[in-house]
Amino acid sequence: MLEKIFKYILRHEIRKFSYKSVKRPDFSQEIKQKTKVITEEEGKKTIDLTKQLKAKILATGPITVADYMREVLTHPQGGYYMYKDVFGREGDFITSPEISQIFAELVGIWLLTEWYKLGSLEFQLVELGPGRGTLIRDLLRVLTHFKIDPQFSIHLVEISPYLGGLQAERICHGSTSIDDNKSRFYRKGETPSGIKVFWYKHLEDVPRNFSLVVAHEFFDALPIHKLQLENNLWKEVLIDIVSNVSEKPEFRFVLSKEQTPVSKLYQPLKSDTRLSLEYSLESDRLISMLAKRLQEDGGIGLVIDYGHFGDKTDTFRAFRKHALHDPLIEPGSADLTADVDFRRMKHTAEKNNEVITFGPIKQGIFLQQMQGDVRLERLLKNALPENQSLLKSGYEMLTDPKQMGGRYKFFSIFPAVLKEHLNKFPVNGFR
Repeated sequence: MLEKIFKYILRHEIRKFSYKSVKRPDFSQEIKQKTKVITEEEGKKTIDLTKQLKAKILATGPITVADYMREVLTHPQGGYYMYKDVFGREGDFITSPEISQIFAELVGIWLLTEWYKLGSLEFQLVELGPGRGTLIRDLLRVLTHFKIDPQFSIHLVEISPYLGGLQAERICHGSTSIDDNKSRFYRKGETPSGIKVFWYKHLEDVPRNFSLVVAHEFFDALPIHKLQLENNLWKEVLIDIVSNVSEKPEFRFVLSKEQTPVSKLYQPLKSDTRLSLEYSLESDRLISMLAKRLQEDGGIGLVIDYGHFGDKTDTFRAFRKHALHDPLIEPGSADLTADVDFRRMKHTAEKNNEVITFGPIKQGIFLQQMQGDVRLERLLKNALPENQSLLKSGYEMLTDPKQMGGRYKFFSIFPAVLKEHLNKFPVNGFR
């Protein structure tokens, strides 16, 4: 079905539609005013990307939000993720593994306990969108501690060769770039303990074996289509050029007068009463692929991201220097993201009865059910006095319902054949 959708889209030109302006939330009160510090190289890339987007819109008409996100985040010459380290306190946003080692330790323990329950089969560890490699590095430490490292290999799905290089620096004692047009992977390396590591640009290229798959803050960066119901028809919110070039931003949101290919093909889930929403074709495609792989090859999937259960409408936004940023200003200079629709993800994963899913469950609840409090106390006993406050504040940020503990969700996927087995031996952290 998804292949038919993509082929349908490619056969139709979006430029034939008419548009009207769409009002979006006013970012002015929320965006922190900070001095812009952009290097000459970054500035050049931002200008080039803006010009390219304008040229594309002038040539083909207004573009989808999905096309805009794809260009802004992953364009080879100017994409946000493609040429710099954007993570951590010095970047634009910080992730859970960067805050406390407890996060990755508990995720690692969860993977190991569920793996043991399935018979301790030989496996490969797969991470989608590893960022700067903090999570995979800490997972390696957990797995090595339990002395199972000879039994697995690591496969990282990373579209950015630049970030792939950063990940290699963190987990390998040496790595090599591959550019022979024959290999499915574009980089390979080996950890100090001898574990083979491979990098791929697409999940399709990862070998078909029993896999432990982790996706942390991966699905929120996948391109989305913004849809709006008008006169009982789904229309699509698109991005156009502002006619008055002196205005800022240089781009604006518009609503198609007629239906677009995606809005024609979109089918809302049962009892969904929203009049506007965000829909990710790419998320549907990847979850469908992952479900099929887990059913045919065996394994476990764990998705960790911020999101909702099919009730939010407008979550598309940008972050720069840890503050909200208008997504239409200086494309390429800020992260673009949208909350994950876990209701849609659950429906897509389970629709063919290939897998069963658990969650989403709030991050704070998951970490506490995985005995995070006990781990914190043990770390505090062995920590220097000056480090104890950092350990406490970091764990509080991860688990506080008003902070990351409530914002982020855990969602797990297992082959459907394990349904009775998992009824007898419930999935840890999701009870």
